[in-house]
Amino acid sequence: MSTLFDIFGFLNVVLRGLDFVAQSVLLGSVAFAVLVATPLAGDVQRELRPVLVGCRRVIQVAALAVVVAVTAITVVNAAVLAASLTVSWREVAGAGFVIAGAAKVIIAAMIGLLASIGSVPAASTRSALGAAGALFLCTALADSHAAARLRDNGLPLLATGAHELGAALWLGGLPCFWWALRRAGTRELASRIGKRFSALAITGVALILAGAAIFVAMYIGSIDAVYGTAYGAMALTKSVLLGMLLLLGFANFRAVRRVAAGGTALPRVRRFVEVEMGIGFAVLMAAASITSMPPAVDLTQDRVTFSELVERITPAIPRLTSPEHATLAIPALQARLDEERRAEQESPTVRAFVPGSGMLPPRNLEDLEWSEYNHHWAGLLVAAMGLAALAQRSGRAPWAKHWPLLFLSLAVFLFLRADPEVWPMGEIGIIESLKDPEVAQHRLFVLLIVAFALFEWSLRTGRIDSHKLMRIFPLLMALGGTLLLTHS
Repeated sequence: MSTLFDIFGFLNVVLRGLDFVAQSVLLGSVAFAVLVATPLAGDVQRELRPVLVGCRRVIQVAALAVVVAVTAITVVNAAVLAASLTVSWREVAGAGFVIAGAAKVIIAAMIGLLASIGSVPAASTRSALGAAGALFLCTALADSHAAARLRDNGLPLLATGAHELGAALWLGGLPCFWWALRRAGTRELASRIGKRFSALAITGVALILAGAAIFVAMYIGSIDAVYGTAYGAMALTKSVLLGMLLLLGFANFRAVRRVAAGGTALPRVRRFVEVEMGIGFAVLMAAASITSMPPAVDLTQDRVTFSELVERITPAIPRLTSPEHATLAIPALQARLDEERRAEQESPTVRAFVPGSGMLPPRNLEDLEWSEYNHHWAGLLVAAMGLAALAQRSGRAPWAKHWPLLFLSLAVFLFLRADPEVWPMGEIGIIESLKDPEVAQHRLFVLLIVAFALFEWSLRTGRIDSHKLMRIFPLLMALGGTLLLTHS
């Protein structure tokens, strides 16, 4: 149980992010099936059947994902609550989040079952799917921060509902739209589906922006809260990603309009949709990260000032020299404690820092300089990889095809230096150190970087010759970037 307490914060963000993704896809797929695909079945039922079959599968998979994610979140939160208050599971079962989670699981399972009835849903089935989707959205709101407010929660609930419904109509409908573009029998059918989905997506964008405007006014409130708090910074990051999505969506909107006339190839439109799905996944994970933070309006003290921000982002020469390991806060404190123990022969060993103790590790100026050194050298290594990749692309440097192996040097560098209190540089063992979520994330990033190196090097050198496997590298990069949004 102590280990669960140690990693609860990070685990909760990841699980909630996956729940956001599954929830959006489930609602978006239901909307796509009911409002986009099925209304066309009367005209082109035969050509549309593969599209409807695909929608049904997406709904079923999303429903299963919701059941798994919500069950995991509810069980983890219930376990932490029971252990914190030393109460029984029966008492915890009456908590609001447990009831909301159970209702969400039941309705998601119901939607999955409804989607299994017939390849072309009847009018009654479509109505039942729509009603179940509306109930599902209500259960999602029941477990939101807006619902947890003790008073004046009407407007926040409205904003949250608009935000989540908008994300579902646009981002959640993309998997079904991608499938429809693959399985539509004719360009005309693909164009008709695209036009109907574009209208749905535009509605979703309007709902997202309306909800966001209310959130900005209620939870951020001022310009200095945007750059001076973690909540504001994450909201700004999410806004930038949303802006990129809007540009892609606009390009996709125009491309869909040209499909019927033969002006745009369907594979190109599908590529747009794939990129939209990837960035949409990152946006939803960023949203999960934001929900783990207190609103910016509640953090009036210790905000980052504008001058501090300018100083931090002003370009400077990279720090190329590192402080000595012994000068860092934890090694220095451990050395002092060991010296005191030797002076008092009978006293037990005292640890300077114990992972999972609930205490923040001590930090000093040398720790900050150590971190800057790590980040600067990591940036230089990434720049070297980029130059080597460009050299290979030019065709004039055959040796440059091995550039992905530079990722291994980055992985070794991070393994050794990211957490100086952990073996091999520090005294804390690797297994014990994983109780610290930040260390666990660093180790996960190291594994991802090694995967980057091996897969991309194998592809560049011809050891792997598969068109499908060529997507592993960009997918891993997207996964790594998304995990960075949840990094403490």
